[in-house]
Amino acid sequence: QVQLVESGGGLVQTGDSLRLSCAASGRTMANYPMAWFRQAPQKEREFVATIAWNGGRSNYVDSVKGRFTISRDNAKNTIYLQMNNLNPEDTAVYYCAADLRWRGDTSNSRNAYEVWGQGTQVTVSA
Repeated sequence: QVQLVESGGGLVQTGDSLRLSCAASGRTMANYPMAWFRQAPQKEREFVATIAWNGGRSNYVDSVKGRFTISRDNAKNTIYLQMNNLNPEDTAVYYCAADLRWRGDTSNSRNAYEVWGQGTQVTVSA
């Protein structure tokens, strides 16, 4: 049973940075694509970033390109989301997700991901 635990959220000001972490347990995730999604109040959960199983490819939603960086450390069974130049529109609960297709392609669709973490709150004040 794979479990994902996010950490690193918090309350910051506009222009600040945060780094989110997502630690996996129960299975090594080295061969699986993973992603970050976020959900703001009264909005749908939206794709943020995804990374290939070997870190060789990543994709981002347009609104975070150039500000956010997804990365992974397969030796630590952990992925990260470095978020720079945050703004209030980034306020949301951020979720880590795992796609259990072995060495599958990256996807920005929620339906591709079978395992989800509990989320970590990111709040950016103006």
